[in-house]
Amino acid sequence: MVLGMLAVAGAILTAGASAQSTFKALQSKAQAGDARAQFNLGFLYYHGQGVALDHAQAAHWYNKAAEQGLAEAQVNLGHLYAHGEGIPQDYAQAAVWWHKAAEQGSAEAQYNLGFIYAHGQGVPQDNVQAAIWWRKAADQGYAQGQFDLGRLYDKGEGVPQDFALAAVLYRKAADQGLAGAQFFLGTLNSLGQGVPQNFVEAYFWLDLAAAGNLNTEGLKQEDAIEVRDQTAVFLTPSQLSQVQARASKWFVAHPVSK
Repeated sequence: MVLGMLAVAGAILTAGASAQSTFKALQSKAQAGDARAQFNLGFLYYHGQGVALDHAQAAHWYNKAAEQGLAEAQVNLGHLYAHGEGIPQDYAQAAVWWHKAAEQGSAEAQYNLGFIYAHGQGVPQDNVQAAIWWRKAADQGYAQGQFDLGRLYDKGEGVPQDFALAAVLYRKAADQGLAGAQFFLGTLNSLGQGVPQNFVEAYFWLDLAAAGNLNTEGLKQEDAIEVRDQTAVFLTPSQLSQVQARASKWFVAHPVSK
């Protein structure tokens, strides 16, 4: 299941007497009804920071903050429901909380809501709705939303097929280092779909994908390497040297996390 990461909290505790004092003060504020303190307390319980890891307690405090309308808590509570952490797995409840956060403008929730519509988890499968929510996340610069919306346009699912728009969305996500977007952008350049056929550009993006964490739709790094090497036969030695140098510069500016 590819969902967004948990929203982070501002409360990070280290061991020691001061940490215990800070935790007690935070707990006191949370018990008094402070939504931000409730969220931070849930975060600490979820990660076991300054307190024993306890997902049930995390769910308890996230729920209190979420009920008060705190979007970050709604996102995280939805995550716990989706993964069955500390509470029974319930995609329908995840959808409820993500919808609340998405309406408040959370790109994380908008992406997650699009994901469960695309996969029919807790809601009827509906690519039109998936496109609506992924577009909202994409418009906020959310790379995974840009990529997944691009896939819908590429395949014509939930939206009219539009290779040019798919290429635009892939490029936005590819510029943020998303290997899947780099792979499919390279593929469009190789085929001349949505963009003029350009084997140099195709090689460049496929080379980036080959070095990245490609793990989408069953694709692996080996697939990007294979397609990249097939593309290389269309390049002159000079073009190949120049595009490899360009890729090397990109890697320096954008280190790939393994």
